[in-house]
Amino acid sequence: MNYGEKKLDRPIRVGMVGGGRGGQIGYIHRMAATRDFNFQLIAGAFDVNPERGRDFGINLHIDPSRLYDDYKEMFAKEKERDDGIEAVIIATPNYLHYEITKAALENDLHVVCEKPMTFTVKEAEDLKELSEKHKKILATTFAYSGYQMIEQARQMVKHGDLGDIRVINMVYAHGYHNVAVEKHNASTKWRVDPKMAGPSYVLGDIGIHVLYLSRIICPELKIKKLMCSRQSFVKSRAPLEDNAMTIQKYNNGAVGYLWSSCVNSGSMYGMKIRIVGEKASIEWHEDHPYALSYEVQGEPQKIMVKGADYLYPEAREDDRGATDVVEGLFESWANLYSRFAQAMYAIDHGKTYDKWYPNVNDGLEAVRWIENCVKSADNGASWIDYK
Repeated sequence: MNYGEKKLDRPIRVGMVGGGRGGQIGYIHRMAATRDFNFQLIAGAFDVNPERGRDFGINLHIDPSRLYDDYKEMFAKEKERDDGIEAVIIATPNYLHYEITKAALENDLHVVCEKPMTFTVKEAEDLKELSEKHKKILATTFAYSGYQMIEQARQMVKHGDLGDIRVINMVYAHGYHNVAVEKHNASTKWRVDPKMAGPSYVLGDIGIHVLYLSRIICPELKIKKLMCSRQSFVKSRAPLEDNAMTIQKYNNGAVGYLWSSCVNSGSMYGMKIRIVGEKASIEWHEDHPYALSYEVQGEPQKIMVKGADYLYPEAREDDRGATDVVEGLFESWANLYSRFAQAMYAIDHGKTYDKWYPNVNDGLEAVRWIENCVKSADNGASWIDYK
C-alpha cells in the first residue's frame, strides 16, 4: 500500500519544457510528478511564446526568475545554481524530443520524455548511449502501465496461471478524430503533420501505449515478424495514418494483433488488451482499470479487483486507497513517477533499482516498432523481419 510517505531524502528538483496552457498532457505530468513529493517543480520553459510561458509559470507559483525563454537558457542558467534542476520533464511535440533530450543528458540531467522518444531508431540509440555515458535515467511515459492490475497480469503470466501464451489481442481505437478536428484544434494539428509528429500518427501516438502493456505483461515474448496495414480515412492526414492494423509473430509461436485508430466512431474509451494462454485468458480495459477479467476454460468468468487479498503481492504495492476506492489515470502516472524518482536517486547514489519502469530501452523499442510498421505498410502491407 502506498500511503504517500517519502521514499527519498528530499524531492528531486525538476524543470519542465512544454506542457503549458492549452497543452493536452502537461497538467497530468506535473500532478503525477509532485503527488508523492518525489519531485519539486521549480523551473520551466513552458511555451514557445516566452511571455505566455512566464505568465503560465507564475500561475503555477514558480519563482519568476526561474521561468525561461527556452530550454537552452533554462539548462545553462540552472546549471550555474547550487540548487539547480536535477531532472527535466519534456512535454513538447514529437519533433523536439530528440534535441531537448540530447541537450538535457549532455547537461547531466535525468529525463522524463513524452512518447515517442524520437523519430528514428538511430536517434533513440544515440540517446541511449548518452544516457549510459552520463549515468542518467531516460524514462518515457507509457502511462497506463502504472495501474496495479497490469502488474497482476504480469505476475499471472510469470507464474504460469495462463499456461503458454498463444494470442495477444491489443486495441487502442477511439473515435475522437473521426473527422478533421485538427482544423480547429492546435493540439491535434501538429500530430498529423509529418514534420512535427514524425513518420506516423496513431501508431506512434496511441498504438505504442498498448504495445508496451504487452511487453510488460509478457516480457519473454519478442517480435520476430510483423505485417502492418495503415490508412488515412481523413484524406488530409496522408501520408500519416489515422487507422492501422498490425499482426505480429513472436519467438514462442504466439501471434499478436494490434488495432490503432482515432476514427473508431462512437468509442470513448478505446484501449484494451487480452492475453490468451493454453489454460486461461486475462483481459484489461482502460474504462475500468481497477479490474482484470480472468477466464479459465470450463469455469465461470472471474473479475479480479485491485487491492484484494487474492492478488499477487507485487500487484498490491502501489494501491492508494481501500479496495472500494476507484483510482484513475493520475494514480497510474504517479506510480510511474514514483519509480522514475527512485531510479534517479539510486543511480545518483551508486545503487541499483530493481523494479521495472518505462526506460530508455522501452522508448527505443517503441520507435523500432513504429519504424518496422511504417516499413511494412509502405511496402504493400508485407511481412517483414522485425529489425
